[in-house]
Amino acid sequence: MLLVEGGVARCEGELNLANASQWLVQGEAALKDGVTVFDLAEIGQFDSSALSLMLSLRRRAQAAGSAIEFHNAPESLASLAELYGVTDQI
Repeated sequence: MLLVEGGVARCEGELNLANASQWLVQGEAALKDGVTVFDLAEIGQFDSSALSLMLSLRRRAQAAGSAIEFHNAPESLASLAELYGVTDQI
């Protein structure tokens, strides 16, 4: 679930294939509301869907002429991004 406070979307809970589409809808809504920072500090369990979501949100932001940032990514998510070769994109 995304909780938006002060222009920052805090990501809380699990992010996996089963709920990735819900996260995407919430992320797109946050982007439309002008959110440019997604805080991942409180993300629970996740799978590679998390990377897919991040890349999708980045593409949507770029298409709208915006830049977004992902803060406080768990080390295991950063390792997964490195494994898939997308570290520079998140």
